[in-house]
Amino acid sequence: MTIEFNHWPLESAQRYRDKGYWLDKPLTHLLQERSQSQPDAPAIICGDRHFSYAELDQLSSNLASRLAASGLGNGDTALVQLPNIAEFYIVLFALLKSGIAPLNALYSHRKLELKSYAKQIAPTLLIASREHEVFRDDSYIADFKEVGSSPDIILLLGEQRHENNLADWINTPSESNVNVSPSGPGEVALFQLSGGSTGTPKLIPRTHNDYYYNARASAQVCELTPRTRFLCALPAAHNFLLSSPGALGVLHAGGCIIMAPSPEPLTCFSIIQRQEVNTVALVPSAVALWLQAAPEHKEQLQSLEFLQVGGACFADSLARQVPGVLGCKLQQVFGMAEGLINYTRLNDSDEQIFTTQGRPISPDDEIKIVDEQGLPVPDGEPGMLATRGPYTFCGYYQSPEQNAQAFDNEGYYYSGDLVQLMPSGDLRVVGRVKDQINRGGEKVASEEIENLIVLHPDVTHAGLVAMPDDRLGEKSCAFVVSRNPSLKPPALRRHLMELGIAEYKLPDRIRLIETMPLTPVGKIDKKHLRQLLAAETTRAWLQTRVRQLVEDCEDLDPEENLIFYGLDSLQVMRLAAELKERGIAVSFEELADSPTLSSWWSLVDARQIAA
Repeated sequence: MTIEFNHWPLESAQRYRDKGYWLDKPLTHLLQERSQSQPDAPAIICGDRHFSYAELDQLSSNLASRLAASGLGNGDTALVQLPNIAEFYIVLFALLKSGIAPLNALYSHRKLELKSYAKQIAPTLLIASREHEVFRDDSYIADFKEVGSSPDIILLLGEQRHENNLADWINTPSESNVNVSPSGPGEVALFQLSGGSTGTPKLIPRTHNDYYYNARASAQVCELTPRTRFLCALPAAHNFLLSSPGALGVLHAGGCIIMAPSPEPLTCFSIIQRQEVNTVALVPSAVALWLQAAPEHKEQLQSLEFLQVGGACFADSLARQVPGVLGCKLQQVFGMAEGLINYTRLNDSDEQIFTTQGRPISPDDEIKIVDEQGLPVPDGEPGMLATRGPYTFCGYYQSPEQNAQAFDNEGYYYSGDLVQLMPSGDLRVVGRVKDQINRGGEKVASEEIENLIVLHPDVTHAGLVAMPDDRLGEKSCAFVVSRNPSLKPPALRRHLMELGIAEYKLPDRIRLIETMPLTPVGKIDKKHLRQLLAAETTRAWLQTRVRQLVEDCEDLDPEENLIFYGLDSLQVMRLAAELKERGIAVSFEELADSPTLSSWWSLVDARQIAA
């Protein structure tokens, strides 16, 4: 039995084999090779625990044999949720060896997401941790049954019952001889999670052939070697940390993975110093925190050589600080769980590394950048990214309607990214087409949160939009229409928490409004909501800035002439220049003509709407 998925066209598949991209070998081959060539070399360091390649191979084989002896194998699926610990990789290779396709949920996911995944793949196996809030008691069993999911086998870290204790299954092989074999190289090896713009993340089937090539090519581009000591501080299940080049790339190269519980700077700095880490992958929001903390801890970062940054747009201003502040070389990564990965190369110019997101890893990555009519845009102009290639999937799992929207008739996948092709051949990411918020690398689907907000009995409409944030890149703001005038934002956040969503999906700001702006066809007018948000943000900034410039302003009257508060012409000129830097074209003369805060608010509102 095999898992159904959308296959590559036969002609393309043969070309990828002929060119050596697809080796027709399972992902387990990379571990097998290293456990034979360097069995005693360190593969994983997790706190005080060290695992060699031979031990990683043996422990994963133990678990694979137990699963096979229990009747699981090719065609089965597993829902896995584990934190950043060595067992994540032991379980991953055990499932790959036994032909069971895992869906690795992020550890931040809660009941709502896990139930959705269980409904989609109907797992025969569930692996999780008793320390996670969903699995602290056995109520999750009833929750899963609600969506028609009853796994045959449940294994938990920290479980008291011997028969369900994951550690026991890992440490003790099957007593009987069983046939353990991975799924076919052209079949589904695992599921990845999409960023999700239409609700709970869609599932991305990745085959052994395409994902193995993904890891090998990434390791080559990133110049990984057996001396690579890679810090896994972001969620291990994330595609970036798993295969871009991630853990699979490191293991393919014979390097060592060092686990960290989170990207918190001081914890990571200590691990870097103790374990002589030389490579780390982070999202921009984590880099910003590292840049703040590093000046007082430079002695702990002496071994660090390479920082890979991906998951979200990385501001030029932050990128330029990396070599001087962190003392290492920067490599930008722009990839997607659906396939295409771009890297700046280690020998690229500083300008390429600081201002672009690199170029694809494969000569057979096909890219086109098009306008809304599907026509190619001139070089250098922004447009929608479409791609196909030897490791870019051909369709979401059991999602024909979504696939019809995401692919064109030539098989190109439209990622929802807006990009520019630079003269160097590199891509620069300039935005998103999809209704999605990228909060420090974590993707929040607007539609999912909107649908959950309107489940509140007092809410009639909800619209979620992104707002810029210096630390995370983007945060979320929910505009809500309520039939209850006394409804407050904390009640809505409590409502969402009770529904079991991940905390990073909670709106950062909630604005209660009287009516929801709609488009001519009756949809929520997100453009208008963004204008309201931009106007609100600018108004708050302008009021704060005026208060900084004038005296006696504790009770600043918006209708009062600001000259009476001590504002002078030079300060007005400075404000005009600062507004221009924020993209609002207002002249000194216009501000001076009507010097009240109320008039200025109206003026900047009009200019922002016009822009």
